[in-house]
Amino acid sequence: MKLIAEQLADVVAAAVQAAQAAGQLPTLALPDIPIERPKRKDQGDWATALPLQIVRPVNEARLAQDAGKLTPLQIAQVIAQQVQQMAHPALSSVSALPPGFVNFHLAHDWLTGQVDDIRGQGEAWATLTEGQNRRIQVEFVSANPTGPLHFGGARNAVFGDTLARVMTGAGYDVQREFYINDAGNQIRKFGASLLARYAQALGIARPLPEDGYQGAYLAEWGAQLAAAHGRQFLDMPEERAITELTDLALQMALDGLRTDMARLDVHFDRWFSERSLFRDGAYQTVLALLEAKGLLYHKDDALWFAASQFPGNEKDEVIIRRNGEPTYLASDIAYHYDKFVRRGFERVIDVWAIDHQGHVPRMAAVMAALGLDPARLTIPLYALVKLKRGGEEVKLSKRAGDIVTLTEVVDEVGADAVRFLLLTRAAESEMEFDLKLAAEQSSENPVYYVQYAHARICSILRRAHEAQVVLDETADVTLLHHASEMALLRKMLELPEIIALAAKHLAPHHLTYYAQDLANAFHIFYRDCRVMSSDPADAEIGQARLKLVDACRLMLARTLHLMGMSAPEQM
Repeated sequence: MKLIAEQLADVVAAAVQAAQAAGQLPTLALPDIPIERPKRKDQGDWATALPLQIVRPVNEARLAQDAGKLTPLQIAQVIAQQVQQMAHPALSSVSALPPGFVNFHLAHDWLTGQVDDIRGQGEAWATLTEGQNRRIQVEFVSANPTGPLHFGGARNAVFGDTLARVMTGAGYDVQREFYINDAGNQIRKFGASLLARYAQALGIARPLPEDGYQGAYLAEWGAQLAAAHGRQFLDMPEERAITELTDLALQMALDGLRTDMARLDVHFDRWFSERSLFRDGAYQTVLALLEAKGLLYHKDDALWFAASQFPGNEKDEVIIRRNGEPTYLASDIAYHYDKFVRRGFERVIDVWAIDHQGHVPRMAAVMAALGLDPARLTIPLYALVKLKRGGEEVKLSKRAGDIVTLTEVVDEVGADAVRFLLLTRAAESEMEFDLKLAAEQSSENPVYYVQYAHARICSILRRAHEAQVVLDETADVTLLHHASEMALLRKMLELPEIIALAAKHLAPHHLTYYAQDLANAFHIFYRDCRVMSSDPADAEIGQARLKLVDACRLMLARTLHLMGMSAPEQM
């Protein structure tokens, strides 16, 4: 669908062309036409400040023609007059306001007609086309597969998945990907730690390696492997035992991650193995490519990437250590070569924790080094979450063994509460997650408040059905005039704008505020306007209101589903 703001921008552009043809305005190239909401509701539904933007070039052109100057307000009056003559069906009136705004009032019949449009299209009504089906990838979570996912990783999962849903809603062809860090020294440490726990489960004293993994879950995994395989891994060379145990444990970790993600209704199109970059030649290909461009050099027995040749990078980066092990950057270079060159994504969005912000400039250097536009890679950063119960902080620490898992939190408060509350702040903002609030069933809990609005609508529709009130599809929605009816309708019509805003700025947190505003508008409507009435005189307006609440149900469900949440029919 095309946003009404985009339609109005087209109308303004056509009005300027008409004014130019009539000699009222000189011919000039127009900038992007801003269409925004006025600060005061009585000034209309939409407005444009275009006259203020073009007053200078307009008057320069007029002076060159020996014509007098125009004020921004005069330009606005010319544009408003031309728009009014076009008689656009969505507009009831157009006005020029100082110092140079053109303000638009939407027509009542057009507004109420959107109720039937929404009900005709269902949740698809708020699907945009701006993405034009362009292929993009959202890579998120990508937690080290070395144990259960702690709650700190939930924000990445919720942000990334909701962003993918939003981008799909904006018309993009989106692939969700989990990057499995299954190569390198950390994985070897993990395997060595597991071997120690496995041996201990068999009654053999074996210390954990220095800087190894301390998590209590490893003792459980070691015991499981000991029960399943006996002494098998103790009767083989240590390196082979570490390798084989690591492979088994990686599968256990990935199975757990898939289960955790499914509980949040997060699903990936592809789980991409870091090891595959070394097996299929991507790593060797990028090294040769960078070598050919003179961007690699040897120093201190290591191989360096000349990142400092690119803007924003003050120093070069090691990509192969002295011991011959590739660094994370080496893998990242090969991985993004695979994403952009091999698989041909037009755009990639990598969701990273904020403690990786120092690596963002070097990824821009990597893109430029590969001959790719750095603007095609976006890396939104998210801040960590403090988990609290009431006023007391619950500590997270995977490596120390004091771990609160995602599963534990979902068990306690539910997946919907986890998703909604983790979305209530912009990703880069620090936040607290209060387990006590998340579990409350009251209007203080925004999750409950929003979902209750949907359940209340379903209750109204059920009562209508039980009373044998059949919704008349020919009911006249133009009968809707009450201020609360129109406020609810206007709020419903904002959803496409919210999707566009969230997609443009990679900011899905806007959905949570919109959801609360829409629920609030519905609750006010429910307070002010009787839907079900035994008075025959109210039958016509009752039918129109049934249509309105049904359309609101669809928009609430659409909003909840964009956030990966359920739309309950009863609560």
